[in-house]
Amino acid sequence: MTNANDFSKTMQDMMAKFPVDASAFQNAFKTQAAFGEKLSKVALEAAEKSTEISSKWAKETIAKLSGAAKAKAEPADYTKSMTDFASAAAELASENMAAFAEVAKKVQMETVELMLAAGKDVSAEASAVVKKATDEVSAATKKATAATAAK
Repeated sequence: MTNANDFSKTMQDMMAKFPVDASAFQNAFKTQAAFGEKLSKVALEAAEKSTEISSKWAKETIAKLSGAAKAKAEPADYTKSMTDFASAAAELASENMAAFAEVAKKVQMETVELMLAAGKDVSAEASAVVKKATDEVSAATKKATAATAAK
């Protein structure tokens, strides 16, 4: 039982002397939260714009369809009305698909920019943490070496 207690004490002493910078974890969490917020903003803006496009498309389609639904004097007028509606619907589809493509392109570009910026931030933070840890370990090693040499 004494050996287990000695081992626990040794581990506690060792961990107490091991340099751990809790602020690095806090900074990493803050950085991740900020990244998540920016990424969410991009996604929400894209969803809002997509909803606007869909709503506009639906309204325009209904407006075109109401013209096709009116009673006609001649049977040939129904054919012309349906042809006009099909042509207008195809044009609307082309315009709106292009608008959706622009939204997707914008989301892609903003996401890549965010990822690159996040990579630079993480790299800079990691370098700073490693440098600080290296300095602390070097100082502790020098101190331990000096204490051993003094004995």
